[in-house]
Amino acid sequence: MTNPTANFSDPYIFRVTFECIQPLQEDIEWKLIYVGSATSSQFDQELDSCMVGPVPVGVNSFEFEAEAPAYHKIPQTDLLGVTVILLTASYKDAEFIRVGYYVNNFLDKEYLESRPDLQEYVDDANKPLDVAKVDLDLTKLRREVLVTKPRVTRFNIKWDFEDAPAATSAQGNAALVANTTSMIAV
Repeated sequence: MTNPTANFSDPYIFRVTFECIQPLQEDIEWKLIYVGSATSSQFDQELDSCMVGPVPVGVNSFEFEAEAPAYHKIPQTDLLGVTVILLTASYKDAEFIRVGYYVNNFLDKEYLESRPDLQEYVDDANKPLDVAKVDLDLTKLRREVLVTKPRVTRFNIKWDFEDAPAATSAQGNAALVANTTSMIAV
């Protein structure tokens, strides 16, 4: 990710690198999803998606830029604090990898310090701030993505070369997924 610490309203910019070990008949779909609330997926926002292909055998790379989530679609009590963004990849509508990053949304420290009515939140960073009860300048909202510790989940799916003999097919599927995971540099 090229901009892990930024204003909340700035786009997310990833450099995605992956390796393909077998020719693919179709494109790979990549999505970036912002988890708006831990209590319900109805607040998740798909920030962007793109189709990448044709995908040649070898190392492939592209830049993926997605707009920031819409403030008004996030519950006010979930706007600040820790959440998650998910970078997913699917082939033939089957998700084969999900890379999750923790995101900390916070108010700019200088802004907080300029607001005497918010001093208790400056003094105690662990005290939750309910933005629904306080008039805030949301342009002062910042985000920090913890890019050094992604959570990677792999899913076995049916690839184009599944018709090969069983041993080769299983090895190929595992190798493509493993290589995709190890080669992701976002």
